[in-house]
Amino acid sequence: MKKIILVSLLFLLTLANTLFAQTKVSGIVVDKSKQPIPFANVVFKNSSTGTVTNEDGRFYMESPNTYKTLVVTSIGFSEKEITLAKSVNYNFTVELGEQESLKEVVIYTGKTSKKNNPALDILRKIWEKKRKNGLYMFNQYQMEKYEKVEFDLNSIDSAFMKKKIFKGMEFIFNQVDTSKITGKTYLPIFINEALIDIYGDNKLKKVKEITKANKTSGFEGNQQILSFIKDLYSDYNIYNNYIALFDKSFTSPLSKTGIDVYNYVLRDSAYIDKKWCYNIVFYPRRKNELTFKGDFWVNDTTFAIKKINMAVTKSANINWVKDIYVEQEFDVLNDSVFLLTKDYLMSDFALNKKEKSSGIYGKRTTYYQNHKFNIEKPVKFYKDEVNFVDNEVYKKSEEFWDENRFEKLSKDERGVYKMLDTLQTVKAFKQITSLVTLLASGYINYDKFDFGPIFSTFGYNEVEGFRTQLGGRTYFGPNDTWRVQAFTAYGFKDQKFKYGFAGKWMIEKKNRIIISGGNRRDIEQLGASLTTTNDILARNFGSTAFFTTGSNGKLTNIGLTNVYVAIEPIKNLTFQTGVSYKTLESASPVFSLDYYTTLPTADNPAGVVKSTTTQSEFNIQAEFTPNRRTIAYGVERGIANSPYTKLFVNFSQGYKGIINSDFDYKRIELYYKQPIIIGPLGRTNLILELGKTFGTVPLGLMSVVPGNQTFFTIENTFSNLNYYEFVTDQYATFQWNHDFNGRLFARVPFMRKLNWREFVGVKAAYGTVSDANRALNASGLIYTAPENVYWEYNAGIGNIFKVFRLDFAWRGSYLDTPNTNRFTVKGSFGFYF
Repeated sequence: MKKIILVSLLFLLTLANTLFAQTKVSGIVVDKSKQPIPFANVVFKNSSTGTVTNEDGRFYMESPNTYKTLVVTSIGFSEKEITLAKSVNYNFTVELGEQESLKEVVIYTGKTSKKNNPALDILRKIWEKKRKNGLYMFNQYQMEKYEKVEFDLNSIDSAFMKKKIFKGMEFIFNQVDTSKITGKTYLPIFINEALIDIYGDNKLKKVKEITKANKTSGFEGNQQILSFIKDLYSDYNIYNNYIALFDKSFTSPLSKTGIDVYNYVLRDSAYIDKKWCYNIVFYPRRKNELTFKGDFWVNDTTFAIKKINMAVTKSANINWVKDIYVEQEFDVLNDSVFLLTKDYLMSDFALNKKEKSSGIYGKRTTYYQNHKFNIEKPVKFYKDEVNFVDNEVYKKSEEFWDENRFEKLSKDERGVYKMLDTLQTVKAFKQITSLVTLLASGYINYDKFDFGPIFSTFGYNEVEGFRTQLGGRTYFGPNDTWRVQAFTAYGFKDQKFKYGFAGKWMIEKKNRIIISGGNRRDIEQLGASLTTTNDILARNFGSTAFFTTGSNGKLTNIGLTNVYVAIEPIKNLTFQTGVSYKTLESASPVFSLDYYTTLPTADNPAGVVKSTTTQSEFNIQAEFTPNRRTIAYGVERGIANSPYTKLFVNFSQGYKGIINSDFDYKRIELYYKQPIIIGPLGRTNLILELGKTFGTVPLGLMSVVPGNQTFFTIENTFSNLNYYEFVTDQYATFQWNHDFNGRLFARVPFMRKLNWREFVGVKAAYGTVSDANRALNASGLIYTAPENVYWEYNAGIGNIFKVFRLDFAWRGSYLDTPNTNRFTVKGSFGFYF
């Protein structure tokens, strides 16, 4: 009976699929020795519909038209035509024979030649003309955009449908469909549609998008998923040298460096929309690099792209993504202008790249129409809104969508919307979405309250011993205008309770005017970072790490109260000012923050010593994060993209005598981080920190070069330094680290399949301490400043089992300092593409 049901289901799915695609074919291309032929060309005869086999020689293709013949070609092999006996043809095995040499035919074997290759002559013309094509030909442009983003479970079979997780949700499988790219069955679980007006000015180099309508079904309101989806929205230009997808830089087949990365073959020429075009096939010269395979049609006079299809090679060093497919189509506006009218991106997310593995499709389909040109807008028109949201765009009626969609929804697509809306009411589905939220955010939601963060529930340090913490926050939704959060913790060794609470309220939405305040009594590892933060509930990893190197009792009892107001007058430029009051006292008998209130003299050689620092402080700071994209519009926002440039400047003024405050001083701090993408060579990060304290202050208010006594890699710390090894009142630090994205290991044959990634870096610190601050110190800690420049260098291997990274760090100076590390090994976990 089960077999009958399964066969019947497969028959019904096949029958349903034929209603949408008249011709479907899949299979494998092999040579006479039955070895797969990668990057072979497969096309329907007398059409421009085709594909390229993957590294395993496999292919899938479909068309709404009826075709009777399949043509298969590959460099060095004879062309072969296959008769299609029916409209649906699966699991073909196509065997190609070696091509006989003819004098008038140039036979390429392996890598194509860079000389006397007509495909490369055409490619050079594309480079020459690319800035004279499309939207670049006009000073200004306008157009309408329709975008549909969809997420689907794929590889749906009867065993999958019977899994316990779908109990109570069996109705969803009525919407199973088949991918036109891979031939796999899939089930939609999320759909988002948007209608957008786009305005661009090539002289100002500005683009503005105004959303007219937006509609979502499935996982609505889940900010972690929406953040991920927003990353799919990243625009790319096939004419650029590199195409950014999922935080990686893929070499474009139209890149000026493409000759060194791809093989190009001029396959065909034909009229497309009454324009004579050449068809060029491309595929990578080496494995494991971030490249594509596919083909494009290019006009013979303007050398503008008419159509391009490309897929990321399976061997590319990218995690959690099995396939990426890109398709773009361009229409002719007049004899010389080719404009992008359709852009399709499909990604197959999976735990591994095995052919039969299940996963999730992420698909984005974009259409463009109604282009207008050289209509100038004032400069202020292009100014980004800081926090603008028009809730009316989410309330458009079904009649509006039916009238304004660029393409009408099919009956089955309408059924998907109904299914997804029903799914939101199913308890089992709600539990799945809650689990996704928990893993991504670290909070457990209960009605209007979140418990967490759960990752801070347990910790350990030498003062508190084993530490447990319970916390939570109010959460009415992602766009809350106010939020309150609190925690309480208990240390089993010191047998003391700690607590903290904070609140923030966005009193004005347009410019994000936010007032915040809070109070905290806790134990903290001071000197774990140089740059000031006003997040009152933030605790650094050094305070709670379960495993540390060496002895660390240099912890501080901190009492902190602050009140701040912030404003964002310009997109991604934030100003904040406020006041704080704090008390600092050593939490350990092996550590002291003592300082002299009266310096030792001949009459009083012991001087007068105080152990607690009490300080009132005024603070003003500015933060600029260009190109940062955020999600949500509430008092707290998520970050949708990373990395981005960050510039932070902080000025603090300490006031003596206010609420028993001990010191007068001024402090200036600067933090600058600049990520640089170097195409196929990977990504570099440059980090600069500068600071100076004007005035006399004790150890608790000094600038400590941040050490790292954990077993884990922590950004902005020095791996071979202990806490408080270097103390300064003025400092400069510099960090350079580079991720090669596996490019070097890809050249080593026995390491290619590991997909490891290589990292290198250098860190340096310089600083001094004034004589006045040295004299004030009564802590027993001898101040050492890196006046001769401390530096260390590191190399690492990442992507071990896809989630683990090892860093090896060597001390480059101050090698004779006692009780320090010349060499350390540290690790880190993370999920990266």
